[in-house]
Parts: sequence; structure tokens; C-alpha cells
Amino acid sequence: MSSGLEDVVAAETVLSDVDGKNGRLIVRGVSLDELVKSSRYEDVLELLFDGFLDMPANMRAALGAARVEVFHHLQAVDADLLALSPVDGLRALLARLPDGDDTDAALKLVAGPGVFTAGLLRLRAGEALVPPNAALSHAEDILTMLHGTAPVAQQVAALDRYLVTVADHGLNASTFVARVVASTQSGLTSSVVAALGALKGPLHGGAPGPVLDMLDGVGTPDNATAWLDDALARGERLMGFGHRVYRVRDPRADALKGAVRLLAVSGAIDPARLALAEGIEAAALDLLKRKKPDRALDTNVEFYTALLLEALGFPREAFTCVFAMGRVGGWIAHAREQAIGGRLIRPQSVYVGPVGRVAA
Repeated sequence: MSSGLEDVVAAETVLSDVDGKNGRLIVRGVSLDELVKSSRYEDVLELLFDGFLDMPANMRAALGAARVEVFHHLQAVDADLLALSPVDGLRALLARLPDGDDTDAALKLVAGPGVFTAGLLRLRAGEALVPPNAALSHAEDILTMLHGTAPVAQQVAALDRYLVTVADHGLNASTFVARVVASTQSGLTSSVVAALGALKGPLHGGAPGPVLDMLDGVGTPDNATAWLDDALARGERLMGFGHRVYRVRDPRADALKGAVRLLAVSGAIDPARLALAEGIEAAALDLLKRKKPDRALDTNVEFYTALLLEALGFPREAFTCVFAMGRVGGWIAHAREQAIGGRLIRPQSVYVGPVGRVAA
């Protein structure tokens, strides 16, 4: 039976293209491979926001000033808010920001996840807040606010590469939510808070943490094949492998593996931990190829994300917050693109319930 909805309407965007067949990610015409070579997060924000917001003369300085401006919202943190998970605490603090649609509103929303996550984690640990330093880059300031000490260059470069890598990725679930809210002509804060609600789900941004549970469970590289084989026999999913779009290796996996190697140079990663991860990756790819030859299950963004964020000192329960630090730039760009040039998003439903029932 025809639904009458055979024509699929694709959303047009100039922001990013996810080529699942060939394993490529393009952001505003630039491949991810090129972006991660030299771009900082501020550079990618300029790329994403161009044409949708008035660009500040100096993005680094403007974003630094925005971090300073939003910091005072941490004064609202009380025992009830600290009892929430980090991502729910972040959601509550972001909701305090004005719901505007201009550059000032956008920069505060970009600043928020970094400032609020670092602050929440320190308060949860019983430590004093570290105010932002507007003179620092976004990545360096986040790590300084988190740890209270200046990070080494490799740590800053690794976080920058992560933020750049996850900044935008087509019409994923959270970005779609951001566009739906923006299509109603609501403000950017409404779009970002709604998108964060989608990101926190375990099928979206809540996935990297269990990768570390898998590493802990395996223990040593020589135990990898047996442990993973048993997991597959129980019908469990191997975390960090497979993607809804990519039919080949996720290009973000290689970008983040490069960031992990940057951390290895600085000694931020235990060589044994890195060897374990690489051993598990090799064993998992071999097993999946043999056990599930009909499915495209290669390394995805989650696998090396987990190792990278652990090495940078973020607790696994806050990984979704760090994901939001990067993806917020994409959410805002998509929201502005939709608000400026799009219509109200109102998909047609197909009724499949009973017909002709008599009311009682």
C-alpha cells in the first residue's frame, strides 16, 4: 500500500557533507584531513559562521571575552544542580543564557559548554573554580579551568583537534533537532539546549564512555580476541565500531588517533594503555570481518575519542559534555542557516492506526 510519500525531500546545507561510501567528511568545502592539520577551533567557527552571523574582527579574542562573560552563571550552582549528571548540569546552565540570534548570543553559547563543564567538574570534586583567561585559546583555557594548571602544548593541540573533528557532521540527530527548533524562529539558546537533549542519549553522544569499560574489561592485549569473541557470542555490541552512515572507516577515527599520538609524545598517555587500545582495535576489526562479513563495521569516532578524553583528564561521565563543546559550533551554524533560509520543519506523518472505531 502506498503512503503517498514516496518522494524524499533532502535538507540542503552548505555546512558539511558526510560521504559514507568513501569515508570523507567535508566542512564548508574543506576536507577533515586538511582541517585538522593546522586549524584551531576558532578557525572552524569562522568557517561555519561565515554568512550566518556578523564575524568578530578577532574570533579568539571575542570567544575569550564570551567565556569571561558566562563564568558568573556558575554562581547559580547549588547542591541540587551538583547532584545532577554533568550533562544535565550543563543543560541547566546553558538554559540561563539569553535566547538571542546574533553573534553575541552565539559566542556565549559556544563558550558555555567549556566554562560550565570545567566548573561543574571542579565543584563536584570539592575544588575552587578557576576563572577563564580571555587571552588564551579556547582549548587551552578549557584545560586550564579544568585542572587549575597550564596544559602542555600537546594537550592543547589534542583537544583542539578533537573540537575541530566533531564540530559538524551533517544532519545527525542533535543537529536535526537544532534545525527543527530554529525553523520555528525560536532563539539560539532554545536550539542548543534542545540539541544537547538529543546528544545525551546513549545512541548519539553518550557512547564513548563504554569504550573505556571495554578496555578495562579486556585488560591486556593478549586477552583481546577471547574477550571480544565472548562479547559477540553474548550478542553484545563492540563499542567504537560501526556507524549508521559510514560504510568504511570513519575519517574522524584517524584524525583522533593522530591526536592520541600527540598526547603520547607528551607522556599524557600510558604507553601500555595505548598498546591495549591498538590491540583491541586490531582484534575487533579481525573478528568483525570474520563473524559479521555482511556488515560494514569499522572503527568509528567513539573509539579514540574515549582514549583521548581520558588522557586529557575528563571523567567518562562528562564525555558528552566535551562532545557538546565541539558540536555546539555546528548546531549554531545549522540553526542560523535554517532560520535565515528555511521554512518551518513539519514532517508529514503516516497514520497506521485503526479506522472506523466507534467512540465509547
